Amino acid sequence: APSPTTAVPYMSVKCIDVRKNHHKTKWLMPWGPNHCEKLKDFDEAVSRQIEANDIVFAVHIPLPSKEMSPWFQFMLFIIQLDIAFKMDNDLKENAEITLDVSLAYRDDVFDDWEEIAHAVEIRKLKCTFGSPKTLDSEGRHYDCDFLPFMEIGSVAHKYYLINIRLPVNERKGINVGIGEIKDIRLVGIHQNGGFTKVWFAMKTFLTPSILIIMVWYWRRITLMTRAPVLLEKVIFALGISMTFINIPVEWFSIGFDWTWMLLFGDIRQGIFYAMLLSFWIIFCGEHMMDQNERNRLSGYWKQVGPIAVGSFCLFIFDMCERGVQLKNPFYSIWTTEVGTELAMAFIIVAGICLCLYFLFLCFMVFQVFRNISGKQSSLPAMSKARRLHYEGLIFRFKFLMLITLACAAMTVIFFIVSQVTEGHWKWGDITIEVNSAFFTGIYGMWNLYVFALMFLYAPSHKNYGEDQSNGDLGVNSGEELQLTTTITHVDGPTEVYKLARKEAQE
Repeated sequence: APSPTTAVPYMSVKCIDVRKNHHKTKWLMPWGPNHCEKLKDFDEAVSRQIEANDIVFAVHIPLPSKEMSPWFQFMLFIIQLDIAFKMDNDLKENAEITLDVSLAYRDDVFDDWEEIAHAVEIRKLKCTFGSPKTLDSEGRHYDCDFLPFMEIGSVAHKYYLINIRLPVNERKGINVGIGEIKDIRLVGIHQNGGFTKVWFAMKTFLTPSILIIMVWYWRRITLMTRAPVLLEKVIFALGISMTFINIPVEWFSIGFDWTWMLLFGDIRQGIFYAMLLSFWIIFCGEHMMDQNERNRLSGYWKQVGPIAVGSFCLFIFDMCERGVQLKNPFYSIWTTEVGTELAMAFIIVAGICLCLYFLFLCFMVFQVFRNISGKQSSLPAMSKARRLHYEGLIFRFKFLMLITLACAAMTVIFFIVSQVTEGHWKWGDITIEVNSAFFTGIYGMWNLYVFALMFLYAPSHKNYGEDQSNGDLGVNSGEELQLTTTITHVDGPTEVYKLARKEAQE
């Protein structure tokens, strides 16, 4: 797949807006036939006696002679201010800049601009100055961090226009002590159309694959004379959550302006993660051969509880960020003190829950392997057919457990790498290519994992004959041999369960 995202740098153009009463209705274009009257720099503004309130920073998206496309899926913008040092206009500590921002769109170069959003946003400046603050250093630039600016969940139009004003009001202290701003730069990040097509193709192909195996799996279970056991229900639920992620509703985003698709995607992924983490706990728990609480969801509340709390915290955090952005694309929870503390609190709680979860999981995996090693010592005393049957079960379980641990490790790495994604322009193109392989690879891995679980844990339909069942295997004629380690027959436990309970040894 091509790289998932592209970062495009934009330099704003300084426009003069002298029609003071028409601020809301007039849009200033940086170039083209109806371009605004431009300023080269602020020295020219001073010489022409143009006030700061009459200057508008205009950015047209995309660059000249290009068009935006719905295949880009989303737009994320980050802002950087070029601030020069001046002795008489120094940058105050903890300075805040107030931005009066407007966003408009049009689909034809001859159409009028239509407003999408308008907001007055405050951003905290985080800048450092490497040289001593003396007269010799005047004109040198501060090293300022990038600030979150805007995020839109769909790219439904061809052309976008951003107008940014920096209103100055000395009496109210608005935009006072922010240094001498020379330029405003934006970095626009959007998904690549080529990557979107590969992604959609994967989803479209995988949806029927998982649906077919789910129908086959559930039909196998309903053919049984017993009720489904907990492990079988959880595997089916995992299949449902995987199908929920797979269904390619994104195709509609090409024709409709659905700005909520990013939020919807986060919720879908969150449900799948919660289901996957819960499944791993129950999967290990049902194979804990000496535990009393089996085949009941209530026995796992201590382990599944932290997953539910963590998922809920991340959902609230996501609603506070992307939920509000549906109304105001310039909003960011990280821009205020309270918002940052709230966001950090949610993330820390979720992180603690994740740590507790992994401690539980590691402890359970250790116990399962220890139990299995103990039971393997009783295998040589068994008859050949029964021994082969148990060896097959143990081999399959160990294989699946190793695949599970590999899947868990890759999922954790994917989390870390996906966090770096938004800052990929700092790291260069190599990281983007790795991300592309990761996005498609991890997504394919989840599907294969769920597919394999259903395939391996579907109840067997084979009936064994009289001679074999009355001989080596010691089971009733016609009893279905299950390759799971749970209670799988109405008449009583399977051999594995007996083995676990030391009944086989007796």
